[in-house]
Amino acid sequence: MTVYRVAAVKRGLHRTFVAVDGGMSDNPRPALYGARYPVRRFGRAVRVPVEPVTVVGRHCESSDVLAEGVPLPVDVAAGDLLAVPCSGAYHTSLASTYNQTGRPPVVAVASGAAVPMLRRETVDDLLLRDAG
Repeated sequence: MTVYRVAAVKRGLHRTFVAVDGGMSDNPRPALYGARYPVRRFGRAVRVPVEPVTVVGRHCESSDVLAEGVPLPVDVAAGDLLAVPCSGAYHTSLASTYNQTGRPPVVAVASGAAVPMLRRETVDDLLLRDAG
């Protein structure tokens, strides 16, 4: 499962865009070959109707779309957490530092315990490769 934090919500006349703190750098599969995923908000009860939204990444690219037409509550807001089940297996091996974005951590969860497997990549990690 991949967990994203909502960064912004933009409501247009015909579409609602929900921007998250990840995107094509940690999950290029939708952009590369049209992989489709369900998306669910968690951590806050759903007490309002849902609407179809487009979940987009942080990279300002036309192909940085993680999911289209997924039903999310109409009160989805910045700070909400979104879960993308059935994802993650290929994400780590395909993840990049596109636009100098550090790769996210990987955490294994079993029997109620969380075990860090890969730490979050930091700005210092990215700068270590800089020969200048």
